[in-house]
Amino acid sequence: MADLQAIDQVTTTAIDLAFRFGPRVVVAILFLIAGYACGGWAARFTARALDRFHLDPPVQMLLERVVRLIVLGLFAIMALQNLGVELLPLIAGLGVAGAGVALAMQGVLGNVAAGLTIIFTRPYRVGDYISIANEEGEVLEIGLFDTVLGHPDLSRVIIPNRKIAGEILHNYGKIRQLGLEVGIPQDADVPAALAAIDETLRANSKVLRDPAPVLILARLAETRIVIGVMPWVQVPDTGPVTGELNQAILEIFRRRGIPLASPRMEVLNFAAGAANR
Repeated sequence: MADLQAIDQVTTTAIDLAFRFGPRVVVAILFLIAGYACGGWAARFTARALDRFHLDPPVQMLLERVVRLIVLGLFAIMALQNLGVELLPLIAGLGVAGAGVALAMQGVLGNVAAGLTIIFTRPYRVGDYISIANEEGEVLEIGLFDTVLGHPDLSRVIIPNRKIAGEILHNYGKIRQLGLEVGIPQDADVPAALAAIDETLRANSKVLRDPAPVLILARLAETRIVIGVMPWVQVPDTGPVTGELNQAILEIFRRRGIPLASPRMEVLNFAAGAANR
């Protein structure tokens, strides 16, 4: 009999709680569902409104998520109020817990703060070629926590954003200027060599016409003349074009009988070193 009375008491209590709090729980769930739906609608509306400003994808995605979270947070507050939850003690407790989490995650929060600075100030964009923190490469991703650079060898470098914010940044943009050098003997026909190199640059479709390539006499050494070849190319073409131009210049020099300077000083130094040994 005692067991039956206990079961009846539990059943009665459960039914009483269901009648007292059931409608509130259902309404709270409906608030959350409505908040999720309204948050998605607000994010889509924000995306359409931001399209006219041509923002970078990370910036637009961040703003959409912030709007979604704000809307969902408002509906969550209404759901908690409907359940009779006292919000002031809850907010105070969250504040204390947030302070402890902030102290424990200073590095992560530093990355987030730096990421927001990068996203909104836009010192570089996806597709730019940058040099920062003793690393360089094409910007593949810009996130809240880090920036991902791509190298020509298909490797990736992940740099925490706090290592970037406040540092000296070299942004090459989407094009780069190569710095090739061609050495010819002192008695070589310099105008012919310059004409051959210029023809080689014009024949390569990856070399940009604007800005125009630069050809200069970079150095006058004792045994040779060094010609500086500085064409502009797209960032992804940096590696391939370097090899293509070196090969093309070598071939056209051989066809036209233009000699390349031999490293005489290096040979003499090596021979002198061998004699001393």
